[in-house]
Amino acid sequence: MIAQIISLLLDVATGLIGGACLLRLYMQQQRVPFGNPLGKLVFALSNWLVLPLRRIVPAVGSVDSASLLGALLLELAQFGLLWLLAGAQGSAALVPVLALFGLVRLVLSGLTGLIIVYAVLSWVQTRSPLVDLVERLCAPPLRPLRRLIPMVGGMDLSPLALLVLLQVLAIILSSAQGEVLRLF
Repeated sequence: MIAQIISLLLDVATGLIGGACLLRLYMQQQRVPFGNPLGKLVFALSNWLVLPLRRIVPAVGSVDSASLLGALLLELAQFGLLWLLAGAQGSAALVPVLALFGLVRLVLSGLTGLIIVYAVLSWVQTRSPLVDLVERLCAPPLRPLRRLIPMVGGMDLSPLALLVLLQVLAIILSSAQGEVLRLF
């Protein structure tokens, strides 16, 4: 029971801070200003990790390597602690592999959450800076689907299609993780 509680708390902390690091990377790549409440939250959650890493790891083109490395280090710490909590059973080489799967899972979960928020806000038809920000962040992954999926009764079904696609990718990721774990 204690191990499950620790695992949950590690998952929540890693998801929150690692997600902030990944959102920071994505917002910078999309050139979204950070002067809004979401940007300030992202900075507050990730500055303590990303800023020191920036002194060591330079950006690669438009990719904020420090933010990506920060999210990966959090995943490594999470799975390393879980491995130690399990009595250091199994190969230690499993920890970085699980961290990579965790990072991809975090990307899929974050994008899923962002699309759900976008869909809900589009139904409410509220005008706020948050709506514009979410629309701007969701536009790039939705754009290719909007070209393929016509509007139905004035409704944009591309967010639903993207959510289904993200769930399929999550299933594929889970299956691939299971196959890799069998190798260890």
